Amino acid sequence: MDSLNTPDPALGAVTVTVDGFVATITLDRPQKLNAVTPEMAAQLVAAVARCNADDDIRCVVLTGAGPRAFCCGSDIRELDRYDTAWNFRNREDYCDAIRGLRKPSIAAVNGYAFGGGLETAMSCDIRIASENAQFGAPEIKLGWIGGGGVAAFLSHSIGTSNAAMMILTGDPIPADKALAWGLVSEVVPADRLLARAQEIAAIVASRAPIAAETAKLNLKAAHTMPVEKAIEYERDLQTICFATADAAEGRAAFKEKRSPVFRRK
Repeated sequence: MDSLNTPDPALGAVTVTVDGFVATITLDRPQKLNAVTPEMAAQLVAAVARCNADDDIRCVVLTGAGPRAFCCGSDIRELDRYDTAWNFRNREDYCDAIRGLRKPSIAAVNGYAFGGGLETAMSCDIRIASENAQFGAPEIKLGWIGGGGVAAFLSHSIGTSNAAMMILTGDPIPADKALAWGLVSEVVPADRLLARAQEIAAIVASRAPIAAETAKLNLKAAHTMPVEKAIEYERDLQTICFATADAAEGRAAFKEKRSPVFRRK
């Protein structure tokens, strides 16, 4: 396990562990419900850069330390450290960092996912939750709104009315409602959450890594491009994948009735 610790443990830490082709990034400040400090945001940026640079990491799991919270967003007590609203606007943003992951990502949401924590979970490609998970966008109760993509993400995943319900009331929803609305893919017992996330990650990591990273780009394009352009882009991405050595290996393995060995080439 690597820890990207700050000198002061009270400011929190981000830890990275690697098992096979799967990296697990943990927000490690459980005594403060894994609320993110500027120091933790910088560590998360560094963790993402490490995962992107390491070809042996093929999938990333993101979770929070302790049983109570995935992440409760930015530590509100730390926000006054920004001397101007402009400096706040230009801070290192942990949601941006997660969206910058080139590798497929899975959020294992344990407990509270509020504010920036909700946005962080939604910045991942797949979300699974523990039975005690709760999801909320409470910023309106404090006089502002989220800035990490909450409206775009929620509107796409749960529909505009449900998104408005969450954002305008600021009230949380439980895991079962999040599943019914399509915010998460699975709900599992808390003691099975991380193992299940890593199990899914291992499956993703066993697939052709260039194809997996390309599929991630394709999914993003499906939300941001007009349909015809998205299909055209998809076909271009398919062509790129088809030309790789891994695709040739996949075809050969199919003919030879064996499991393929993908080498990210």
